[in-house]
Amino acid sequence: MSTRIHVIAIVLALLTFALIARLVRRGGLRSKYALLWLTCAALLVPLAVFPGLLDWYSSAIGIHYPPTALLLTAIAVLFGVAFQFSWELSRTEVRLRRLAEEVALLLDASPTLRRQASVASDPPPDG
Repeated sequence: MSTRIHVIAIVLALLTFALIARLVRRGGLRSKYALLWLTCAALLVPLAVFPGLLDWYSSAIGIHYPPTALLLTAIAVLFGVAFQFSWELSRTEVRLRRLAEEVALLLDASPTLRRQASVASDPPPDG
């Protein structure tokens, strides 16, 4: 690879670090997800600086064409991320259903809460 491609890869990795840090600071990305993406970016920096690492990695896993090893690894990582997000979404749906059931039971048990909930959910009068 040429020096220009190395510089571009390093700059892109550093921009990724900066973007992730900005998103975490502003609350747009939770820290546990930021750690995942920072790790991915941190693993790409040595590959950009030392292209021989990709050759070594691809031969170590038995793939003869190094870009294929990189793409296969990226697909595996993205598969893992998608699986983890699906698992968290399922857990969140269960929690949300349980919370809705608890609110319904509370509203049913307390006439005062039921009145307050109906007042809060009524649309404002046209005026």
